[in-house]
Amino acid sequence: MEFENWWLLAIPAFFTLGWIAARVDIKQLVSESRTLPRGYFKGLNFLLNEQPDKAIDAFIEIVKLDPETVELHFALGNLFRGRGETERAIRVHQNLLARPDLPQEHKVHAQYELGQDYLNAGLLDRAEETFNLLVETQYSAQAHRALLEIYQREKEWTRAIEAAGALQESGAGGRQKEIAQFYCELAQDELVHTHADAAIVLLEKALAADRKNVRATMLMGDAFLAKDDIEAALLAWRRVEHQSVPHVALVAQRLMDGYRAVGRPQEGVNLLKFYLAEASSIDLLEVVFQAVLELEGVDAATQMVSDELRRTPTLLGLDKLLEARLLDAPPEMRSELSMVKNLVHGYTQKLARYQCSNCGFKARQYYWQCPGCSKWESYPPRRTEELNVMN
Repeated sequence: MEFENWWLLAIPAFFTLGWIAARVDIKQLVSESRTLPRGYFKGLNFLLNEQPDKAIDAFIEIVKLDPETVELHFALGNLFRGRGETERAIRVHQNLLARPDLPQEHKVHAQYELGQDYLNAGLLDRAEETFNLLVETQYSAQAHRALLEIYQREKEWTRAIEAAGALQESGAGGRQKEIAQFYCELAQDELVHTHADAAIVLLEKALAADRKNVRATMLMGDAFLAKDDIEAALLAWRRVEHQSVPHVALVAQRLMDGYRAVGRPQEGVNLLKFYLAEASSIDLLEVVFQAVLELEGVDAATQMVSDELRRTPTLLGLDKLLEARLLDAPPEMRSELSMVKNLVHGYTQKLARYQCSNCGFKARQYYWQCPGCSKWESYPPRRTEELNVMN
């Protein structure tokens, strides 16, 4: 019975202690909030209202009054960089690094932010030097990622391979696709300087990194062609079919020229017709049309284009059909057909574009790396109108 009476007395005591503790916490919070400069709340309010210019002015005033506010320096530097004022961002982060009392954690953070400033400003040498200081810190993955971007901008492909490998080892995700492309860049440089054997070695490394790399297979054929081994080149180009049938359109002209060179043009036409039946493509149709026109005549070329247009109705295909019709049209019909073809052709020039699947950048020629967003292998091997018809 005594235990029960004690328990009844303890319950109100616990509630009283809890109420007192809550009051103490509230008083402490109010006291701390009063110690913050009014400019801090003004700056925060400007940020919430998407007024970065006024927020920066407010934060600058606080920094003048209290230069010890490290986190505010970081916020200010990021605001400057976000507005494109990289010089001011650089000064903020350099001033932080110059403080002898700056804790190591903040020092590393400031170095990372300074590297981002240099990168945004295009000062690649300084950015590289700064990020190299961070590869053994907690910012290792971010540093390697930034270094990879720098080496790609500078076209330092060997160093880009090393940076991509380091990123993989750090557990930041696979980079095999990019590594294969870097080897392809090196191989292409060797081919420009007529070093076919060196190019082949590099392309073998590219395919070891990514067996589905179409570019490496295409360049392998080019390397064999540079060595006058046309049969080996044809075998290499035909391997594209096993990697990606739609990409065959990119090697169609190479294949047709190769089969002509070895005296088997009809075999080349038959192969390309087979590819066209497997994966419709206006670029492939163009090559097949010219080859059929040369080997089988106008009627066969016209019929082939007409059949393809029925299967995949596009204005690009219609343009090609009108071209075929003009070849054997009666003289009295040529003027009207030519006028219609010119109208269609003028419009199809806007449709005959490749489009990046990542950023939407459009280009007349096919790119392995998008000029707009720098992403690798983001271009489908079909023109925009073909993709719209397929979708």
